Amino acid sequence: MKETILLMLFGTMLFTACSVQEQNPFFSEYQTPFGTPPFEKIKESHYLPAFTEGISQHQQEISSIVNNQESPTFQNTVEALENSGQLLTRVRAVFFNMISANTNDRMQELAKEVSPMLSQHADDILLNENLFQRIKAVYDEKDQMDLTSEQQRLLEETYKRFTRNGANLDEKEKAELREINKELSLLTLKFGDNVLKETNKFELVIDNEADLAGLPDNVISAAAETAKERGKEGAWVFSIQKPSMIPFLQYAQKRDLREKIFKAYINQGNHNDELDNKATLTRIAALRLQRANLLGYKTHADFVLEENMAKVPENVYNRLNQIWKPALKVAQKEEKALQNLIYADGQNFKLEPWDWWYYAEKLKKQKYDLDDEVLRPYFKLENVREGAFMVANKLWGLTFEERTDIPTYNPDVKTFEVKDADGTHIGILYTDYFPRASKRGGAWMSDYRGQKIIDGKMVTPIVCNVFNFTKPTGNTPSLLTLEEAKTLFHEFGHGLHGLLSNCNYESISGTNVAQDFVELPSQIMENWASDPEVLKMYARHYETNQPIPDELIQKIRNASKFNQGFETVELLAASFLDMDWHTITDTANLDPIAFENKSLSKIGLIPEIVVRYRSPYFRHIFAGGYSAGYYSYIWAEVLDADAFQAFKETSIFDQSTARAFRENILDAGNTDDPMVLYKKFRGREPVIDALLARRGLN
Repeated sequence: MKETILLMLFGTMLFTACSVQEQNPFFSEYQTPFGTPPFEKIKESHYLPAFTEGISQHQQEISSIVNNQESPTFQNTVEALENSGQLLTRVRAVFFNMISANTNDRMQELAKEVSPMLSQHADDILLNENLFQRIKAVYDEKDQMDLTSEQQRLLEETYKRFTRNGANLDEKEKAELREINKELSLLTLKFGDNVLKETNKFELVIDNEADLAGLPDNVISAAAETAKERGKEGAWVFSIQKPSMIPFLQYAQKRDLREKIFKAYINQGNHNDELDNKATLTRIAALRLQRANLLGYKTHADFVLEENMAKVPENVYNRLNQIWKPALKVAQKEEKALQNLIYADGQNFKLEPWDWWYYAEKLKKQKYDLDDEVLRPYFKLENVREGAFMVANKLWGLTFEERTDIPTYNPDVKTFEVKDADGTHIGILYTDYFPRASKRGGAWMSDYRGQKIIDGKMVTPIVCNVFNFTKPTGNTPSLLTLEEAKTLFHEFGHGLHGLLSNCNYESISGTNVAQDFVELPSQIMENWASDPEVLKMYARHYETNQPIPDELIQKIRNASKFNQGFETVELLAASFLDMDWHTITDTANLDPIAFENKSLSKIGLIPEIVVRYRSPYFRHIFAGGYSAGYYSYIWAEVLDADAFQAFKETSIFDQSTARAFRENILDAGNTDDPMVLYKKFRGREPVIDALLARRGLN
């Protein structure tokens, strides 16, 4: 009787477990078009079981590699490792994309639970002595093996990934590294959570219509819509999301309100409350230094840059200084011009950072008869998107067909099937354009599935472009500024890098390239966004459908170098700050605000300009993948200006140049050293001249 009851109980438990597993969409191949995630079936309760099972399956696969009685070969060790962990990869992709784009309190709690699990699992692999010895055995014999160049690259990258993550440490050091990685995984998550909560927390509520003086109608309408969404109908609400804050700083005549919203933005994470990030970021910097020292590097920057084009911190500082000096000189001239405008306005106050946007907009209007609101009607969001698609079509023959049969995670999300010139399916592109409380700020590209080839079969990529543009209001569609149009093209460039990848191995495909190379495909696309020929293709008035007039295009060209001192200095100051945080060799008694002030004072940042990201909300470096790498944006701008010059030497749609760029940059992923790939495209190393000329800094 007892045995029968136990068997019945065990059978019930087994049936329940199997039922749950069958219902969990992660546990089987997605039955959707092109294997896209079945978002409508994925529940929050599915993630933890899927992560647990994914880790378990991956552990078993690693054990099979380690316990293989055959001698280590590229196929049974390196390639087997590369192709392992597919369930874990599948659930991780959906979960962390949702954490960024469609999160909630339960998801944030799950992230805190899952992150240490994933950190431990990664360490279990990278610190597995027996696994490393098999990889090392293959690596030591690589010259005797008949490997393709891509296989050689994968082998080198795999071997380096292990050695750079502690494979050569002793057991005591490995245990220390595990603790550091575990703590860092939670701290970086906490930092990002706090910034998101700070962003959502602040609101500038205006209930006196007179306080809206100077603001364009579309900005006022958007603020009324936000107020309605937040239960404050009849008022106007502005947030520190960029699409709300920037127009307010540009046009609001009420100086005290500009100051209020600006200070709210620059003091995120710096209120000595439960969302304060100062202690968190200090601890992150300390742990990164500790880890770098443990691995044999002087600083975290030395550790990071070894894998980048820059190689060492000195090269980064040299490049930054090369641009900083002329940029600061131009910014100082701009400051004087704005101060003179204030005096000419009959005012007698000193220019402050919250005044810069406002008076720069007035000066641009005065000098060039141009402002963002004149241009907005020509940059309807859907037209800008079509413009990006048209450029890709003219360069490489790509087509983008909207699909309504593919599941999405939010009604705002659009889905496109991407095809090559011959009609071959390339991949899927999701676009997600508008702000919401569940989405972090900014704009980014990510993927749900990377491109690879397994057993001779192409696994096509699934990528997403995510933004925070102004939502449509009433009968008015979403209208972008020219800068926002460039942002759309920028992230689309990242998307193309992922979509056009043509590699065998996912870990070296698509955007999995050196940090200071990854921005080249994105930043070069911005050049087409503002080119006169391309503007004529897509910039059409949303009411009349008339193309943007030549006189406006000429005004855009005339104003192209306006305020470039400010923009360059703001960007470079953040790059210097990042490098200073990650070249420290002693973290004792660190006061983060004092450290930041010293860093910015050292380079001579003028008080009228605030660094693009202050430390307590510098998500790129304390919660993202850009630590000791924020300089990549300006580094890649040298590359993109030089690369676009190759098109301009013939024509911006020259097929030969486009083909060379696709083959050597977009298709190639990380199959070779980035400088080698660039020289294959350009025929030489990049030079800085085109960047300085474009920004008016020469």
